[in-house]
Amino acid sequence: MSLSSIADPSRTVAVIGGGPAGLMAAEQLAARGVVVDLYDAMPSVGRKFLLAGKGGLNLTHSEALPDFAARYAERADVLGPWLQDFGPDALRAWAAGLGVETFVGSSGRVFPKDMKAAPLLRAWLHRLREQGVRFHMRHRWLGWAADGALRFQTPGGETAVPAGATVLALGGASWSRLGSDGAWWPWLHERGVDLAPLQPSNCGFDVVWSDHFRQRFAGEPLKSVAIGFDDWRQAGEFVATATGVEGSLIYAASARLRDRIAASGTATFELDLLPARSLDWVRAELAHPRGPRSLATHLKTRLNLSGVKSGLLWEFVPKDAQADPARFAGFIKALPVTVTAARPIDEAISTAGGVRFEGLDERLMLRPLPGVFCAGEMLDWEAPTGGYLLTAGFASGRVAGQGAADWVTALQ
Repeated sequence: MSLSSIADPSRTVAVIGGGPAGLMAAEQLAARGVVVDLYDAMPSVGRKFLLAGKGGLNLTHSEALPDFAARYAERADVLGPWLQDFGPDALRAWAAGLGVETFVGSSGRVFPKDMKAAPLLRAWLHRLREQGVRFHMRHRWLGWAADGALRFQTPGGETAVPAGATVLALGGASWSRLGSDGAWWPWLHERGVDLAPLQPSNCGFDVVWSDHFRQRFAGEPLKSVAIGFDDWRQAGEFVATATGVEGSLIYAASARLRDRIAASGTATFELDLLPARSLDWVRAELAHPRGPRSLATHLKTRLNLSGVKSGLLWEFVPKDAQADPARFAGFIKALPVTVTAARPIDEAISTAGGVRFEGLDERLMLRPLPGVFCAGEMLDWEAPTGGYLLTAGFASGRVAGQGAADWVTALQ
């Protein structure tokens, strides 16, 4: 017998998914006195959250709210009201309420003082249990039964659970080993939910390297560089991999590159290997007499270009251009790098696509499925890394949790 059968099902809300969005929805519901059963397919909740904190939990970002909201691109108008209600400052205050103080790093990113995700998650789960939230692990959602009950696969077999309302916070389709596998997509599609195909976001891309470059430079970081793509430009760093490119600067460009590949088959960005130097300066340094020194030595001594940066020049700059300082300087400041495909979705940090907002009301309730709410990464939005993904996940969970609380309260 499911524990949720102890309470009147019409007064119970099932939250499916134990990531930040699902836990935040549960917190909102419990605060309203609603009985909450939270289900997750994994043996414990918050597994992707803990992974995100492995190298230091980037909880949010300190930039001004209008700039923060603009990070969500075409979905900024939708997410703006959520962030007004629960933006970066509110998230930091919420963490402080759990005994987790935060600080702003040199890049503007916000981290817990101990840099870890586990203490925050432990304190949060303790508070949720004290509020009466009941956790059901190893319950993999299978969609709905004919009578509308929620179907779950459990270690003891399949079970069906009725609920007065449901919050789906099932994540996207990246990192399936941690529970986000996108299995929910066909079940919602069959019920007439307006969905966009799931795609990789904050992901790496394939580049056709020569065998020499791959063997020599795979795994090497490119630091203090900039990428230009159409009218977008950003400085940062990334890594050359055996299959292509990945890392924070590539992730920042990933939506643009992915969409161009979908439209044209490939995408080409311009890589500035010396963003702190002007084109005229680079030309002058290259034109400086090098005597008997090789061009590689000249690049290293005059421009401090060596290793993977010079490797990229030998990979992509034509031989005749290497002999022409003016042309070579143009490649150093704008080296064309063509990416041919995004890496598989399961390798991505996050996903785009999912439940379109056109199929939801302002409380994030599915229009075709009254009483079913959605939150988190399964919604059709995307954002760069830097705390934006987590902040919107938390904020959407608040909206969906409050909407489900209103719904189930109105039924009583």
